[in-house]
Amino acid sequence: MTEPTARDATAAELAGLGRAEFVRLTTFRRSGAAVGTPVWVVGEDDDPATLWVITPAGSGKVKRLRHTAAVTLVACDRRGRVAEGAVELGASAQVRDDAASLARLEAMLVRKHPVGYRLITALGTIAGVLRRRSVAPGESVGLRITARDA
Repeated sequence: MTEPTARDATAAELAGLGRAEFVRLTTFRRSGAAVGTPVWVVGEDDDPATLWVITPAGSGKVKRLRHTAAVTLVACDRRGRVAEGAVELGASAQVRDDAASLARLEAMLVRKHPVGYRLITALGTIAGVLRRRSVAPGESVGLRITARDA
């Protein structure tokens, strides 16, 4: 598998990305092909160099992370456009689906994106009702992102 070419992120650089509204999170297929997705990101309250992302449990990101923890991150806009000169940084991600991690992640997202996060959550609930299924616990997971040497 081809490893990401981005240089490893330092704790300070990860903390800086945690202040961004969006980052492009790139995960890697078994073939080594990169797949980037713009996502909301939050820095952990007591360790800003630990970043968190929320994503559906069945997403491609989660499937790809099951075979390699390697990710790259770069600040972007909501459409995934990266500013000229922005540096892509390498890190590691772990899938977390325990209730404590998800509750903590949700609280951090509500603080950082109070209107947007609540709106997206409400729209997801409405979509579930329209599809005649409830939004069950476990449909979302957290991705805990740290420096590769952490």
